[in-house]
Amino acid sequence: MRILLTGVTGYIGKRLLIQLLDEGHHIICAVRDVQRFNDKLDLRKGTIEVIYTDFLKPESLENIPSDIDAAYYLIHSMSTTTGDFEKMEKESAINFKKYIEKTNAKQVIYLTGIINNDHLSKHLNSRKKVEETLASEKYALTALRAGIIVGSGSASFEIIRDLVEKLPIMITPIWVKTKCQPIAIRNVIQFLVKSLLNPYTFNKSFDIAGTEVLTYKEMMLKFAEVRKLKRRIITVPVMTPKLSSYWLYFVTSTSYPLAKNLVKSMKIDVIAKKNDLAEVLDIKLLGYKEAIELAFDKIRQNDVLSSWYDSFTENFHEMNVWQYMEVPKFGCFRDIKERKVIDEKKTLDRIFSIGGKNGWYYGDFLWSVRGFIDKLFGGVGLRRGRKNLNYLEAGDSLDFWRVLYANKKEKKLLLFAEMKLPGEAWLEFKIVDGILYQTASYRPLGLSGRLYWYSVLPFHYFIFNGMINSLVKS
Repeated sequence: MRILLTGVTGYIGKRLLIQLLDEGHHIICAVRDVQRFNDKLDLRKGTIEVIYTDFLKPESLENIPSDIDAAYYLIHSMSTTTGDFEKMEKESAINFKKYIEKTNAKQVIYLTGIINNDHLSKHLNSRKKVEETLASEKYALTALRAGIIVGSGSASFEIIRDLVEKLPIMITPIWVKTKCQPIAIRNVIQFLVKSLLNPYTFNKSFDIAGTEVLTYKEMMLKFAEVRKLKRRIITVPVMTPKLSSYWLYFVTSTSYPLAKNLVKSMKIDVIAKKNDLAEVLDIKLLGYKEAIELAFDKIRQNDVLSSWYDSFTENFHEMNVWQYMEVPKFGCFRDIKERKVIDEKKTLDRIFSIGGKNGWYYGDFLWSVRGFIDKLFGGVGLRRGRKNLNYLEAGDSLDFWRVLYANKKEKKLLLFAEMKLPGEAWLEFKIVDGILYQTASYRPLGLSGRLYWYSVLPFHYFIFNGMINSLVKS
């Protein structure tokens, strides 16, 4: 099918794009900055066409082709720092509808929020008005209403993770007792894909949610259980919405405009109305803990396809797990070294021969000590590398690292730490335009993880500088 996809540089849009391409569709990506969108998806079954559109500028919508079968509307302005987001969202919806009605589109699928309360927040009230605006006699509208979305990179996931991992004791606002029904990002994408041109979904709205109704407090405590952290939450009634917004902003990775709108939404119960859509579309709903475990599995495997921060980044097409964590507020530490390569072939040979009997080119004694300490605490220790290190493949063990990605033609090697750590760590070697980038990334678990990072920084300075200097020398 020929499908128009809006919001493609956002958290949901990026993941939906990849899934639709895997289904073999031709996707017309509507973006405001064509130069910024340069994703490498040539190995997918489907095809991509990128067009410039700004739904606040009607003249740009002339670029939308008429021969499309369906369209996804994934546009919102909740994180905007300027202007009235309600007004912007309504204007975007009006312009979108006007031009889609000129096409052959049979269906528009709109992902929105659960609306089941007369006292809606400004955010949810805006979503409701957009849904009403998008209704048309020229095409069938399918509205999928979701609450909290749980997945690696989602705003709610990152906020909860930051709160739980940074604060052993939390003094929280009264809204942590508000009830909601979270849904796994995997299930959201399944609903979006399987609703496509399905007559059962035409001109209907469905609440989509997971299997559990939880308070925000319960969500944080369950998150702590998954991460094996002991946390205490004390609720106080004196924290105003403004203070709550600042609290989220300073402690977590969210932006202030998003924090402000989230706080207003969090005061209202968001529970899905029962329906049979999951059964009709044959979707197995995941539980909250299962969704969290799946998210961390994606992080460990460097498979974070997108994050809520994508729409703010300038290099969307180069986004990967450590770049998405680069923003200091995300709570991930990085140690980046770069050197000009003198002999690329020799440097690549050294990179793909690293570890095992060949050692790490600098401070091998310190690496051995780290391996010994790891073994004392029940870890894998050092010297587990393969005999033939020139043909590393994903899944290979390399001392106390696991190879996640190895491609000599792409000049890239990515390792994931299997040593005993209070967190997750990655080590990447990559040559781009004659420059070797050596990146150590570390996502700490709780306060102990942060203390660990600062304690090893002096060793990192000597080991990682010495290693990259040895890799690039002639």
